[in-house]
Amino acid sequence: MPRAIIIHPGFHKTGTSSLQQVLRRNRSALKGQVRIVLRGEMRDLVHAARGFSTWRDPFTLDKFARRFRALLEQLGPMPKRVLCLSSEELAGHMPGREGILDYSAAPVLATEMERIAAEIYPETPLSVCVTLRRPESWLRSAYWEHVKASSMTKEWNDFAASTGPGADLAAAADAMAAALSSPVHPVWLEACAELPLGPAGPLLDLCGIPAEVQRKLVPVPPANTRADDAVLLALLAANRDYTDRDARAAAKQAILKAAQETSRD
Repeated sequence: MPRAIIIHPGFHKTGTSSLQQVLRRNRSALKGQVRIVLRGEMRDLVHAARGFSTWRDPFTLDKFARRFRALLEQLGPMPKRVLCLSSEELAGHMPGREGILDYSAAPVLATEMERIAAEIYPETPLSVCVTLRRPESWLRSAYWEHVKASSMTKEWNDFAASTGPGADLAAAADAMAAALSSPVHPVWLEACAELPLGPAGPLLDLCGIPAEVQRKLVPVPPANTRADDAVLLALLAANRDYTDRDARAAAKQAILKAAQETSRD
C-alpha cells in the first residue's frame, strides 16, 4: 500500500496548471518516491466530479465514488511510495458556469474520496492540499478563463456580482476541512511567487520530498497565464458576435494565435 495519499483537488485558477507542469516535467525524477496521477489518468473520474457539481444527485455521486474506487484498485499497491493525485476538476466545475455559484460540491466529493481510500488502504494516512488565491484576483482570472474557454458574454460587473460569493476560496477550504477527518493544508498562490517550484513546492513538501531533492528538480515557467486585456476583450466580442459554435471557436483560435505570434516578435 502507499506510504501516504495526498489529494490536490484545486482550486481552479490557483496556479494548478503550473503545479501540474512541474509534476509532469519531473515525473521520472520523483517516480521512486511518488506515484503521480494527473487528469490524463482519471478523465472518467473528473467527468463524474463535474457532473456531480452540476446535478448534485445521488446517481452522479455514486458514479464518482465507483470511478474513484476503480482508479485506486487499478493503481495497485505502490509500496513505500506516496500517491499524489492532482486535478482541480476533482472539486467539480469552476464557479461562474451557469448554475455553478461556488465550490459547495467539493466537500462532498472529498468526503467520498476519503471514505473509499480508507476502505482500500486502511493503514495509509490521507491529506488534502488545496491551493488558494485572494478573492478579487481569483474572480478576474476566473472570468477571463470562462470568456476564453466558453461562450460567456457576461460583462465583468455582472459576473463579479453573481460569482463573487464563490470567490472566497478560504471559506471553501474551511468547509472541506469541516467535512473531513483528514487534514486539509491550504497553500496560497500569493505566498508561492518566489518559490523555485511555485505552488508545487508546498505540495511536494506534503509528499515528503526532501529539500535537497526538490533543489534538483526542473522548474517550469508559469502555465495558462492570462492574456492582456486587448486579447481578452477581443475574445469577449467573438463570443457575442458568433452564434455558430464552430465559427466562434475558429475566430477565438485566430485571436489567440495572433496574440502568440505578436508576443514572439
